[in-house]
Amino acid sequence: MSNAKERKHAKKMRNQPTNVTLSSGFVADSGVKHHNGGGKPLQSQKESHPGTSRQRQTRATHRLLAESDAKEQPSSRVTFRKKGGWKAGPEGTSQEIPKYITASTFAQARAAEISAMLKAVTQKSSNSLVFQTLPRHMRRRAMSHNVKRLPRRLREIAQKEAEKAVHQKKEHSKNKCHKARRCHINRVLEFNRRQKKNKWLETHIWHAKRFHMVKRWGYCLGERPTVKSHRACYRAMTSRCLLQDLSYYCCLELEGKEEEILKALSSMCSIDAGLTFAAVHCLSGKCQGSVVLYRANKYPLEMLGPVTFMWKARGTPGDTSESRQLWIWLHPALKQDILEEIKAVCQCTEPTKATVRIPEPLLTPSLEKSQTDLPEEKIGKKRKRKDDGENTQPVKKVIGDGTRDPLQLYSWLSPTTGIVIRDLTMEMNRFRLIGPLSHSILTEALRAASVHTEGEDTEKTPHRWWIETCKNPDSVSLHRRQEAIFELLGGITSPAEIPAGTILGLTVGDPRINLPQKRSKVLPNPEKCQDNEKVRQLLLEGVPVECSHSFLWNQDICKSVTENKISDQDLNRKRSELLVPGSQLFLGPHESKVPILLIQQPGKVTGDDQRGWGSGWDVLLPKGWGMAFWIPFIYRGARVGGLKETLVHSQYKRSPNVPDDFPDCPAGVLFAEEQAKHLLEKYKRRPPAKRPNYVKLGTLAPFYCPWEQLTRDWESRVQAQEESSAASSPSGGENGSSRDGVPCVPGPGRTAQLSENQGTPLRDSSEPEGVMDTDCPAGVGTEGQPARAASSPLCVLRSRRLLRQLSAWCGPRPGGGRTIQRASRGQQGLTEEACLAMLDGFPRALVWVRLALLGKGSPGPHTLICIPDEEDLLQLGRDRLYHGPQEPKHSDPFKSQIREQKEKKKLEKRLNRGHAASEGLAEGNPVAGPQPLIPGLWSDPLPVVTSHCSRVLLGFVTQGDFSMAVGCGEALGFVSLTGLLDMLSRQPGLERGLVLLRPPASLQYRFARLTIEV
Repeated sequence: MSNAKERKHAKKMRNQPTNVTLSSGFVADSGVKHHNGGGKPLQSQKESHPGTSRQRQTRATHRLLAESDAKEQPSSRVTFRKKGGWKAGPEGTSQEIPKYITASTFAQARAAEISAMLKAVTQKSSNSLVFQTLPRHMRRRAMSHNVKRLPRRLREIAQKEAEKAVHQKKEHSKNKCHKARRCHINRVLEFNRRQKKNKWLETHIWHAKRFHMVKRWGYCLGERPTVKSHRACYRAMTSRCLLQDLSYYCCLELEGKEEEILKALSSMCSIDAGLTFAAVHCLSGKCQGSVVLYRANKYPLEMLGPVTFMWKARGTPGDTSESRQLWIWLHPALKQDILEEIKAVCQCTEPTKATVRIPEPLLTPSLEKSQTDLPEEKIGKKRKRKDDGENTQPVKKVIGDGTRDPLQLYSWLSPTTGIVIRDLTMEMNRFRLIGPLSHSILTEALRAASVHTEGEDTEKTPHRWWIETCKNPDSVSLHRRQEAIFELLGGITSPAEIPAGTILGLTVGDPRINLPQKRSKVLPNPEKCQDNEKVRQLLLEGVPVECSHSFLWNQDICKSVTENKISDQDLNRKRSELLVPGSQLFLGPHESKVPILLIQQPGKVTGDDQRGWGSGWDVLLPKGWGMAFWIPFIYRGARVGGLKETLVHSQYKRSPNVPDDFPDCPAGVLFAEEQAKHLLEKYKRRPPAKRPNYVKLGTLAPFYCPWEQLTRDWESRVQAQEESSAASSPSGGENGSSRDGVPCVPGPGRTAQLSENQGTPLRDSSEPEGVMDTDCPAGVGTEGQPARAASSPLCVLRSRRLLRQLSAWCGPRPGGGRTIQRASRGQQGLTEEACLAMLDGFPRALVWVRLALLGKGSPGPHTLICIPDEEDLLQLGRDRLYHGPQEPKHSDPFKSQIREQKEKKKLEKRLNRGHAASEGLAEGNPVAGPQPLIPGLWSDPLPVVTSHCSRVLLGFVTQGDFSMAVGCGEALGFVSLTGLLDMLSRQPGLERGLVLLRPPASLQYRFARLTIEV
């Protein structure tokens, strides 16, 4: 037998039990007895007596089997001791299968093996069914219920498994039945439970099916659609209509005497930064205003955030009180700080009884149990109005209206000034429509409420407030005027043509009644504005003051409108009873009357290009009516956007987004910390080889913008330059006076002196590679800074006069029409006195700027804004296609420390793995020192950020991307005021305002144009 056959046989026999021996063509031992009792083959043995009896043959067979079985076991142990199998040699002889065998004796001798085999066959080693054990290419879809889909050899087993599954009893699920789960009461209980931590808007369920939801500021909000819609949303904002739900914005109501309210709020704003609460066109209630709030008498420091406000119109019908109402709308991230400051300036310390109704009783598990214990005759029946009774009040009608905590205060009173502050958050819905078709959608989806006449039956109508209103001729006349102005909006091309912030009050009918059968797109109707004189008056003067009145200011009417809303179930039931399906439903006096407010949003109001882009309308509604207005707007062609579209909208308007772009605001600081933490965790999840090494790229802070250190470093540069210029005034005074620029900024030849004063070498622009010392982080930080830096906190320049001055300086020098036009406005030139006066008032200020790339590139957040060198500007002048310089690679000063840290971790693991003593473990980690170093990131404290790279740092980008509005990369961010004046004083006239942008994960600088839009 060849070696190959031996190996094959050994492979077959290696898994057999040691007490089982199969027949083979040879044996390993010549002394092994065969079943015939001797060592000879059975064929050579012949029976001497062919006529022997059967008993003698049986006894001989028993004896031979016993001897054979007794000697097979030691033989098999010797033969299969090793994996190699049988040994071939001269002693191997052939063996034949016996002709006769006693089955009972043979089976009894091998009973153990047979039992083990049967047990292995009958007992399943896994829970898989037979069709689940097949390879994937043999599986079929219907195998689970059609046995004929299986191979023939497995059909019998599969049939037995199927029969066994049929007779097996299933455990009853502890969950409730389908009807119980779909019960309205249980759904409300579940929704209320899920709103304990993060409130839902009324459109939450609609958004949850179509949007990626995020939890922000205590709400569940839609971040972005699940479909690809970035360009579609931009087209909607530009040429169609984009719809957003801004009901998460907070509303604070101040009620009291006008003089007291203005006196209290005057300390929180400044006329230098723009409008105040006392603006004439806003004080009358005709327009909505916007203002930036600060802590009392702290301007320009300690900013709280931007807000919008509106006054209730004076002299409305039926209003004889002298008190005024003021609504302040603000972002939820700013609510806590602003509310506390307003309570302090208004001296509102005493809580009053809640004027906002709390829905009660809230459903609890005990109430749910009582609802489920119904009589047997009512189980399984549909819930009908007659079963529950006409007087039964629902537990909660509005799902997602932000169930309020009864123990929380929502109203405060001032005993000295008489001002009452109410928190109306979640008491109103606010929808925003952006785009030129927004007013067309409004006029198509909404209809002014019909005026009640005397002949109509009003006994059973729940809208008593509208009946009383229609009895007043002045109120009816005002309603007619509001309806006429509202109809004129349908023919106007764009909302930007109407004066900014225009407010129009209106009372409309139920928008669900005139809902179209399918979704359609509306277009402006020029026939609605045939009266050119009225349209011209509307575009020039806006809406009259009296037409801005709305019953939405009355909380009792809003409560009645919310409670008496016809449910969708009843409305659909009445539709089904129409004789002609699809015809208009007429409810008469039973139709709901909803007071609303329409507020014009001006869109882009800064800069010289694309003014009015992104304009639209805001719609204020009573709570409970969110979905009733949401669906009709969508059916008229509005596309819905989320938080991402809000960011894109503010970016294209070139206005700061709340709270991202407010670094001097507590909410902005908190947002930056959370964002940096999220980006750091995301960075650490990737291995070091698959993520950028920001140390070698020269990026000190890739996940946040160190505004404090940026302004502090620039102030240190200025102070060091002042000291050096004062020391060298006898010899270098003539040289310093001849330079055209600001003397308080360092010159090119004074870099060495400045580096000695700061304690950190300032890198020259011609240095080939930025090499950082390992001891740099320990030597430079927040310590050792002048006392002036500690006394002047960070602030953002919001003075309208100074921003206009800076905007004029950022343009080219005289020679262009743009500069001549600005010079005619009386703007001051870029002189030493003007710069020093600006820096004295704002020593550590940031300036909001817009950056447009000259070539290719798409800047993102945290992109570095740097000052170009003279060589960079010369190269750009020689070659207009020059993209920009490259930052040389930096050395990693933490390389050795990270290596030691890794070795230390390995040692600790080795000690923990073994049985080391506690003393040894203590030596491995003596004291919990500073945080471990992260490969690729700088550790705190950071070195001087302005001079860390080959180009001097000026600021950072907060938001940026490729702009579809201008067709190039565009970014928005902040720069240091001191650094901006330094750059403008050094740059040539035709190249003034050119900067360099470098992403955090790149070494390539790209040229961009810096502008300030006011």
